[in-house]
Amino acid sequence: MTTSTTRTPWLAYGALASSMALVGSYVALSKPLLAVMPVFVLAWLRYLIGAAAMPHWLRRPADEPPLTPRTHALLFVQALLGNFLFTLCMLYGVRLTTASAAGVIMAAIPAMVALQSWWLLRERLDARSLGAIALAALGIGLFSLDKGGGAPAAQGTWLGLPLPLWGNLLVLAAVACEAAYVVIGKRLTGRLGPKRIAALINLWGLALMTPLGAWAALDYDWSRMSLPLWALLVFYALAASVWTVWLWMTGLRHVPAARAGVFTVMLPISAATIGVLVMGEHLTPLQWGAFALALLGLVAATWPERVTSRTTDRSAG
Repeated sequence: MTTSTTRTPWLAYGALASSMALVGSYVALSKPLLAVMPVFVLAWLRYLIGAAAMPHWLRRPADEPPLTPRTHALLFVQALLGNFLFTLCMLYGVRLTTASAAGVIMAAIPAMVALQSWWLLRERLDARSLGAIALAALGIGLFSLDKGGGAPAAQGTWLGLPLPLWGNLLVLAAVACEAAYVVIGKRLTGRLGPKRIAALINLWGLALMTPLGAWAALDYDWSRMSLPLWALLVFYALAASVWTVWLWMTGLRHVPAARAGVFTVMLPISAATIGVLVMGEHLTPLQWGAFALALLGLVAATWPERVTSRTTDRSAG
C-alpha cells in the first residue's frame, strides 16, 4: 500500500514573502526621506531607532548557547555585507548606471543565492528549484528592460573604464552581498533565534554606520524634517531593522537558502505595487507579464512536495 503526504512549511513561506514585500514597500516609501536627508544620516537614524526598539531582544534565552567567536564573526560579516556594503554598493552603483541596468542585474539575486548555497552550505539544487530561480530572474529581468525614460547613465571614465561599467559592477557586488546575507543567515538560524539575530545585526550596523552618519549629520538642516516625515522615518527604521529581519530569519529556519532566495522577487514586485497604488505610477502590459513570470517562479518554489511512503501488507496472499 502506498500513502502520500505533503509537508509544506506554509508559515515559513509566508514569513519570507512578507519580509521581502515589506522591504519593497519601505524602499519605495523612503523616496520622500531621501529627498530631504543624506543617505548616511538616514541609515544612521535607522540603526539608532532599531536599537532603541530591540534592547529586550538582546537577552540570551535559557535554551540558547552562549555566543562563540565564530558566531560573533558570522554576525559581523552578515551586518557588513547584508546591511552596510549592500546599501553603499547599491546606492552608488545606481547613481552611475541606469535604473534598467541595475534592475536586470538585481534579477540575479535568486541565482546568486542558489550558487552560494551550493558552494558554502552544500545544498542540493533540484530541477524544480533551478526552474523557479530561472523564472524569477527572467520575470524581473523583463520588467527592468521595459523601464523606459529613466535617468541616463553617468558620463566619463575612471581608471580607463566607463563609469556605467563601474556602476554595473557595484550593483553586481550588491547582489553578491544580498546573497551572502541569505546564506549566512541560514547558518545563524541554527544557533540563534530570529529576534536575537535581528538585534545583534542591528548593533553591528549601528557601529559601522555611526562614524559616517554622525559626520554627515553635523551639517544637516533638521528643520527640513516635518512631522509626517518623522513618522515615515520611524516606520522605515522599524521595517528595515526589526520586522523584515525577524520575518526573514523566522522563515529561513525552515526553508533551504536556495529556495528562500526565490522569495526576493517580492521586493521589486512590492516596490512597483506601492508605486502604482500610492505614487500614481503606471505599468505596461509587458511589465505585468514579467511580474506574472516572477510569481510563477514563486509558485514553482512553494508547490507542495509529495512524500511517498510504502508499506507492505504481510497478511495479503
